[in-house]
Amino acid sequence: MSGKEMLQYGRIDEVNVNGTCHVLDSCVELGIKRLVYVSTCNVIFGGKEIVNGNESLPYFPLDDHVDPYSRSKCVAEQLVLKSNGRPFKSRGHHLAGKGKPTYEKKNGHLYTCAIRPAAIYGPGEERHLPRIINLAKLGLLPFRIGEERVKIDWVYIDNLVLALILASMGLLDDIPQREGRPIAAGQPYFISDGSPVNSFEFLCPLLQSLEYDMPKMSLTVPHAIILGKIFWVGVTHYFSILKAKAELGYVPMVSPREGMAATISYWQERKTRSLDGPTIYPWLFSIIGMTALFVAAYGPDFGPVSLIRGFHLFFFRSLWVLRMVFIVSTALHICEAIYAWRLAKKVDPSNLRGWFWQTLALGIFSLRFLLKRAKKSKNI
Repeated sequence: MSGKEMLQYGRIDEVNVNGTCHVLDSCVELGIKRLVYVSTCNVIFGGKEIVNGNESLPYFPLDDHVDPYSRSKCVAEQLVLKSNGRPFKSRGHHLAGKGKPTYEKKNGHLYTCAIRPAAIYGPGEERHLPRIINLAKLGLLPFRIGEERVKIDWVYIDNLVLALILASMGLLDDIPQREGRPIAAGQPYFISDGSPVNSFEFLCPLLQSLEYDMPKMSLTVPHAIILGKIFWVGVTHYFSILKAKAELGYVPMVSPREGMAATISYWQERKTRSLDGPTIYPWLFSIIGMTALFVAAYGPDFGPVSLIRGFHLFFFRSLWVLRMVFIVSTALHICEAIYAWRLAKKVDPSNLRGWFWQTLALGIFSLRFLLKRAKKSKNI
């Protein structure tokens, strides 16, 4: 959970805490033997530097968490690990023709463990990367947070799936020559690619492959925190995966280079199927500019309209010229939108309407992206 969902305090506790309790109770009642909980490194990390931390680190104090998500995950993980070894409940059922229920005793216990994944990336990941890419597309990634030496962990989705499978196997209690308490029972494990890296350096190949700009200005963590909870990328925190290697046999099967290459291919293909366009600044220029031009040309002469009109008349000298400029500009936008419609029919029919309306609003700022796509389709 991230983004705006992190502000839904009640829902976060309802899902992460109460929902986890329901899952635990259901496992005990139904005789489910193994439960692998997907946690987060934020149960340990709260904004202070951690270098090669391990599972012996204490939980970050609940009252000191700056966001409800991390706090709720911390509570939920402790509930899961403390539930390790809970005996199954006896289940009552009615026999035919008898009113009193009889109870069937279930032998066995629930075994639990927790996986603490790093920041997840890869094809199909829909939490971190889409938000970062959308901000970059709009030109809203102006700052690089923290120093270049700051490093954090990432985990490729296939490596995370491997860890979950191994953790589930680590909860088996009937492995030959290892009968008894499973090795992973009641244990937490940090999972990552094992290659801590600066987030901005890590994301640079992806954003460049999509032809989006990387942040050019730097912002220190104290100043950045004023803008929101972003110490996640501005403070070094990475963790050892030695425990997962020793007890689960976890070894990342996909290297960061291979994982990023697959991620780039996925997002490049996804970009070709979506509506492309400029940053937010041409949007503001076009919408505000055309609105101001219309108000100056045709608006009633009172209040702020007089000021807007006076500003435009300083450049265009007469109201007649001002109105002609608006009419010509509008006609150009309409012609460009019609051309975009015809061109999109050939090169991107699935986004036909999007190209039309976007070009109608932005004119050449939108049309140049469609022309670029048409050029690429000819070269393929």
